[in-house]
Amino acid sequence: MSDSLAGVNQMVSDLTKSIDAAVKRVQAQSQAQTPENVKEFQKEVRKSSGTSAAFATDIGILARGTTRLNVVSSLAAKDTVDFYKFKVTSKGEATLGQIGDEGVRVQLQTKLGVVVADSNKEAGKNYDNYLKLASGELELDRGDYTLRVTRDKGVDVKDSKNYALQLSMGSYSQDYDTVAKQPKAGDSPFQLSASQQAMLDGLNNAAANLKSIPFGQTGTQKLLGSVFSGTF
Repeated sequence: MSDSLAGVNQMVSDLTKSIDAAVKRVQAQSQAQTPENVKEFQKEVRKSSGTSAAFATDIGILARGTTRLNVVSSLAAKDTVDFYKFKVTSKGEATLGQIGDEGVRVQLQTKLGVVVADSNKEAGKNYDNYLKLASGELELDRGDYTLRVTRDKGVDVKDSKNYALQLSMGSYSQDYDTVAKQPKAGDSPFQLSASQQAMLDGLNNAAANLKSIPFGQTGTQKLLGSVFSGTF
């Protein structure tokens, strides 16, 4: 087995552990009815090796009452930061869902790099905004935004961290899922590598472990399920 495939298998194993640890939290949540006729889209991408917002991975357009954006990825050992960009088409209250390993810090920034919300409890007003964002009470203006994902202060950069994020603005009829893999030189963009297939297989196995939970209702359940179909 190649070092690359072995690394992905380890990441899948770690992700499965993270999902299992989140099951109890999901079981405590109230259930909401799944929107009807939801179209699901999925893509697999390689993140850039760049460490600035200029190299952010595009996860789509957040349209109020229409789209929901999901991303599943990890901070590999010695990988310091991930960036994801998206566009908000109209002013409204947004919701951010987050699951995965402990020690992951998420910041929402404007196109100019101004921090709007921060999961760090020491971030003052920006932490208050993060709590509002997590509960769907933070209003965002239309425009371009970036999610910055790092480790919490004091977390060893050698520790890999798996995470999944979800953005929505009210109801939705289109679900967009992004599996963001680690950057690798020479990868073909036109076919699944063995590592990518292993990642998808692992996500499917993780979802299978959660059959006792009714999926598709809450945002957290969608992230845990990681059920993908279609392409975009």
